[in-house]
Amino acid sequence: MAKVKKAYFCKNCGYDAPKWLGRCPSCGEWNTFTEEIIARDSGSNTAAAWAGGNGEPAARPQRVSEISESEHRRIDLGNGEVNRVLGGGLVPGSLVLLGGEPGIGKSTLSLQIALTANGLRTLYVSGEESAEQIRMRAARIGIGNEECLIYPETLLENIVAQIREQKPDLVVIDSIQTIYTELIDSSAGSVSQIRECAATLLKCAKTSGTSIFIIGHITKDGTIAGPKVLEHIVDVVLQFEGDNNYTYRILRGIKNRFGATFEIGVFEMLDAGLREVDNPSEILLTHYDEPLSGISVGASADGIRPYLIEVQALVSGAAYGTPQRSATGYDVRRMNMLLAVLEKRLGMKMFQKDVFLNFAGGFRVADPGLDLAVVSAVISSYYDRPIAEGTCCAGEIGLSGEVRPAPRTEQRVSEAARLGFRRIVVSGYMTKSARRPHGIEIIPIQHIGQLPKALFVEE
Repeated sequence: MAKVKKAYFCKNCGYDAPKWLGRCPSCGEWNTFTEEIIARDSGSNTAAAWAGGNGEPAARPQRVSEISESEHRRIDLGNGEVNRVLGGGLVPGSLVLLGGEPGIGKSTLSLQIALTANGLRTLYVSGEESAEQIRMRAARIGIGNEECLIYPETLLENIVAQIREQKPDLVVIDSIQTIYTELIDSSAGSVSQIRECAATLLKCAKTSGTSIFIIGHITKDGTIAGPKVLEHIVDVVLQFEGDNNYTYRILRGIKNRFGATFEIGVFEMLDAGLREVDNPSEILLTHYDEPLSGISVGASADGIRPYLIEVQALVSGAAYGTPQRSATGYDVRRMNMLLAVLEKRLGMKMFQKDVFLNFAGGFRVADPGLDLAVVSAVISSYYDRPIAEGTCCAGEIGLSGEVRPAPRTEQRVSEAARLGFRRIVVSGYMTKSARRPHGIEIIPIQHIGQLPKALFVEE
């Protein structure tokens, strides 16, 4: 008989305690402990530590020089944007966690991956939808794959049994909050259930070489729901984000043991599913019939992918005493810092102005290289003068008003030249040896005091 005992788990961080606590000593949150019944087999841990029960350990310590280095083969998922974020493809035996808001398109993206995987035998496990509902979504997407198996199930033991029987190359679990194991006497979605199910799926992936995609829910704060240990267990954590009022979505890597985490994938949500956007600048730039004030174009870069994005600013008199500060897709605190720099270094009376900032497409950006574009849009709206046509910006602004080089400025300049921009304002401190593409004029400035002259060219 397995020994049954009670334990208390923090719903925020997963910290366990033998008794109820008002305040979690790990994360500091109040009233987050819940009681759960846990079944533990006293001999399971010992049996797992020894191979075959013969007293010999399953593995022995080795020197680094003695470990053979095998070549990791990347699996092409048939989706260029997902392959880019994963670092060139999916590593066999990896465990990937995909999180995002409800209705953002997590299930649609996962089903497209399962249906479009090049020659891979896939198993789509759904604990939230029936087989008929998945069939309807697959018909809407318009993709058919005879090697994709649909399996509506929530019991972990049955899922593992089907993985061993079918031997798929890729498994999609939708979602981890609906999966439960009979070894633990608590409801699905609890801290102990999520932790035990994730650990079992990780062991299954590593021993069988099957790659597993897990869909996870998020909290109201935007973090992955469940214990923080869930993100530590998996190999890759992907965040699927975007605004439901817009059709564009961004797949961002939060953690990746097999590659970099600064890459992003861009998708467009259509009636037939998610479309890959190879050129993000096409959805982030708007062409106007006549120049408008308060609009600038910034050259940004996420990973090795540069793109141009439109920045819109509105500066007006504060009618209610206290000025309003509002930013969509941008950090309000950084915007306030840039406004303080303008007031201190250029003498602009921002304390009397309401400032509203918006980024095109509903994108959320945190690139410091867009500081120059934000300030340019604010200056243009402040003086109600449009920026010279064909001008974009790339640079970071310091507290003393100096303009610093943006990371990967050379790639930003090349992208601006490719899209037909004639002038780009950059930092004058960038290296002189940087390659300068033809067809675009580079305007170097060292202080924001030189920015208005660079933006407003007299015709």
